[in-house]
Amino acid sequence: MDIILKYFHSLTEIQKKQFAQLHELYGIWNQRINVVSRKDIDQLYERHVLHSLAIAKFFSFPEHSKILDVGTGGGFPGIPLAIMFPECQFTLVDSIGKKITVVKEISNAIGLKNVTAIQERAENLKGKYHFVVSRAVTEFPQFLKWVKDKFEKESLGNYMNGIIYLKGGDLSDELKPFNNKIKIYEILSVFEEEFFLTKKLVHWER
Repeated sequence: MDIILKYFHSLTEIQKKQFAQLHELYGIWNQRINVVSRKDIDQLYERHVLHSLAIAKFFSFPEHSKILDVGTGGGFPGIPLAIMFPECQFTLVDSIGKKITVVKEISNAIGLKNVTAIQERAENLKGKYHFVVSRAVTEFPQFLKWVKDKFEKESLGNYMNGIIYLKGGDLSDELKPFNNKIKIYEILSVFEEEFFLTKKLVHWER
């Protein structure tokens, strides 16, 4: 929890309480359903919560934004972002029902009112959103095919509707076809931990 407070100094007491509850809740659920790597559970705040919140260091979602988290797994990046942006609506989607069960239980346990969790494949999902977020569920060209028709026509605030994608490693070949519509941010520019050395945030504008 300290690592969250290190980088986010303006959290409300409610947000602090919600973040603080995550470690115990994921510990309990991970014993039943493996939603976080066993070796990562002790590093939950750095490798999952803080990694998810990298998005909040580069983007401040306007109030009333509708955000889709594709391949959310156990709720990342959607649950940390829903805590951070309580005035936005988040839809967390995964094709695996057990993982969606975890998302629902943890969201309810910490009192999140702005999260809807759905078991579904992204390409079959109905509805339109301002932003689509995800953590490295597949290569970007395939991901774009899944979600390219999921966007609202009108943008909110200062950001064009689009994809915000967390991924690591060398992305040059994967992203080459999208050079004119892609911005890449180095997460190490906002978080100093070694874990983020190769981690990037990719922003594709619709």
